Amino acid sequence: MHVLLTLAFDGTAYHGFQVQKNARTVCQVLQDGLESLYGARPPVKGCSRTDAGVHALNYCVSYVQPKAIDPYKLPLAVNRFLPPDIRCKAARAVPEDFHARYSARSKEYLYRLHNSPVDDPFGAKYSWRVSRPLDAGAMAQAARFAEGTHDFAAFMSAGSSVEDTVRTVHFFRVRREGEDITFHICADGYLYNMVRILVGTLVEAGAGRMAPGEMARVIAGRDRARAGDTAPAKGLFLYRVNY
Repeated sequence: MHVLLTLAFDGTAYHGFQVQKNARTVCQVLQDGLESLYGARPPVKGCSRTDAGVHALNYCVSYVQPKAIDPYKLPLAVNRFLPPDIRCKAARAVPEDFHARYSARSKEYLYRLHNSPVDDPFGAKYSWRVSRPLDAGAMAQAARFAEGTHDFAAFMSAGSSVEDTVRTVHFFRVRREGEDITFHICADGYLYNMVRILVGTLVEAGAGRMAPGEMARVIAGRDRARAGDTAPAKGLFLYRVNY
């Protein structure tokens, strides 16, 4: 039976999802758990690569079960063999041609920022603290220029081998609640560090160092040097995968 697992994980202790030779990753730990459950190590297909320290609220993984377990019972069975910072939230049967990554229509990410001179003792592990006051309205204006289909080469870190840098952003929202600012983006795909660089660029607008309309020129220029810094990984969460 082909199944799709939905996971939540705290990425603090992991070097991303993808298996690496000399680093602990979410995929490695998940497969260790599945091997303990099934007595065999199934290959898994993740919905996305994530950087070291990035978290997930609803990360999707598909695989073929080595032996049939009712999807309703599967989350509790899997969780017996996973550490507390990785939890299986749900499971469901999927068609044989389903792929957690390539069957996705879009993915949504959240980025959390704490705008205060003082750390939040309850959220410091999961948000980027920026002490300078930020104008959330200016950041929201700048974010709207990223919506639609554009070449996002300016928002890709060096080291990526991707040649097609055109992506479609369905929406990009900025919401402030007290000292906390949340960025919510939905797109058909993402470049390497794209969300974190977009957030770093919006912070330039929020701090008054860049006019909101300059965002359009940064996109059109396709020059990484014109975009903002890469925001820290700890504030980024994979929020939802839409199939």
